Amino acid sequence: MKISKLMICFCLLLTNSTYAKQLSFTKQANQQHYDFSYQWLDHQGLTQDIHFTLGKPALFERFRKLKTFKSEFAQKSILRALKRRLKNQPLDGANASFKLREQKISIEVKGQDQQKVALAYQKIQALEQQATDDYFKENFYHPFLDHNNQGAIKVNHGDVANSSVADLKSLKGIILEKVSIRNIRKVVNFVLGFVQNIPYATLESRVSSSGAGFNPPAKLLWENQGDCDSKMTLTATILRALMPRIDMAMIYIDQHAFIGIAIPALAGEVTVNHQGVEYVLAEPTGPALYPLGTVGPESEMAINQGHYVVEAYHSDGSI
Repeated sequence: MKISKLMICFCLLLTNSTYAKQLSFTKQANQQHYDFSYQWLDHQGLTQDIHFTLGKPALFERFRKLKTFKSEFAQKSILRALKRRLKNQPLDGANASFKLREQKISIEVKGQDQQKVALAYQKIQALEQQATDDYFKENFYHPFLDHNNQGAIKVNHGDVANSSVADLKSLKGIILEKVSIRNIRKVVNFVLGFVQNIPYATLESRVSSSGAGFNPPAKLLWENQGDCDSKMTLTATILRALMPRIDMAMIYIDQHAFIGIAIPALAGEVTVNHQGVEYVLAEPTGPALYPLGTVGPESEMAINQGHYVVEAYHSDGSI
């Protein structure tokens, strides 16, 4: 009997006896911002709540450029940028012509001096790479290889989180007041409970979707739903706002994602080691309410089999 990836992902999320229960969610306009209010049950069955405001720029303007990645549109934008750069930095003793073929930029350089032609090709390739890197950076995308070395372009979740921290900094004092003991584990579990209780939206294929369905943090809060990647990014953003210097990691498996926190592990906790750093894992997705150090059985199996990819999300000292 064949089981679809969607069914596997759904089963992965329903393997714990404690399930998310968002008791209430409201948002209300208030001049230049919106008031958000949430109430939920945590993994211990205790009622938790949080109330905060988000400005309209964070909700409606921050990620206006973040759209589904389309290769043809990207290549056209990169080619325009490349031509602008060449206009400012003309080739020496050579002329270049460009065409888009099968969503790739085709370059032809002509000149009487073959050495200058070769140097022109090198210059164009360097400028094209710069234009590509700039386009990805400005649009919050980057190249990605899954654990099977299958390549794609996906949302750069770390950059999205960093760009969202300022919008969610107001949550720091609110959450620390809620968690009376300023303990990393208590803080993380409060944030996990909050995000896990936000309704889940199905994750599109990370390799083929090109970012379709991804909600950046403020939009996720606005819509009160998000897929695995979106809820992981929201969690990383809040934790970065709370703990600017702590090292984290974003972990990807097929049809799922979770986060790692670089703190000493307790006995029995699930961890991964990446480039010499040990991360304690956490499942932000829900609806199963897993505390820090516990993940679903399908997630743990993927970790044990090495079927995962890690992207470090370390503090750069700028936040």
